[in-house]
Amino acid sequence: MNILHRAMAGNGAPSATTATSQHSGAVPSPIIRITGLHKRYGDHHVLRGINLDVQKGDRIALIGSSGSGKSTMLRCLNFMEMPSAGRIELKGSPIGKSSASVGQSEIQTSYSQAELCQVRRQVGMVFQQFNLFPHMTVLQNVMEGLVTVLGVDKSEARAKSLIQLEKVGMSAKADAYPARLSGGQQQRVAIARALAMEPEVLLFDEPTSSLDPELVGEVLNVIRDLAEEGRTMLLVTHELGFAYHYANKVLFLADGQLYETGTAEEVLKHPKKEKTQRFLERFTAFHF
Repeated sequence: MNILHRAMAGNGAPSATTATSQHSGAVPSPIIRITGLHKRYGDHHVLRGINLDVQKGDRIALIGSSGSGKSTMLRCLNFMEMPSAGRIELKGSPIGKSSASVGQSEIQTSYSQAELCQVRRQVGMVFQQFNLFPHMTVLQNVMEGLVTVLGVDKSEARAKSLIQLEKVGMSAKADAYPARLSGGQQQRVAIARALAMEPEVLLFDEPTSSLDPELVGEVLNVIRDLAEEGRTMLLVTHELGFAYHYANKVLFLADGQLYETGTAEEVLKHPKKEKTQRFLERFTAFHF
């Protein structure tokens, strides 16, 4: 099963901080809870004990230097990458089964294929490189997950897919092939494909980084519309002006840890940590 079908199927720094809801009164149960998430590639320790609560409706921007672990964190949430240790809960239910003794600092977990398929259906992923099937039309690309993963009847899948293509402004290109589309158009199709699966959470892995500058706006407009609908999303991005206006939480990652977290105002305009300040100094042209 290739990477796309898997996606559709479904401490020198301060200690990691848990981002919590800012609603008054009792804090609702998070839609996603991450506890002690680690990811290693051999001797390379990419994620070092990430703790995070994601509430329904959160719009979370992940920022940080290349190699800080942002994309790896998203891929672990979708289980495109298997966590090396830690615990992930979706709507209060833990994913996988712990196989380590209590008190061990890095809890190892095993996962069943059925669990992973269920998670991938509820946690959609939009990739940096679009990952459309080149031999399929726009409509067929959006239908693919509905038909092959969810078993939806083709006529129903077609109707659902056309609705999502209309949402992202691509219904007129339903019969076109990806090679005939601009990068911005391909990314909008990729977003429609993710939406068609009706996920609880959307993950965006630098969705504009592969686009020419003049095409960035059309993709950000679609993400803005989704944010205004109240969708739960996590967005890895260097578009800091966009993050300031549309994210209710910003996470700055450094050295595989959540180094600084808070509202967009707190992290982007008034960062407290020196490393965050140094990172933001590189971006002299973003506007609030």
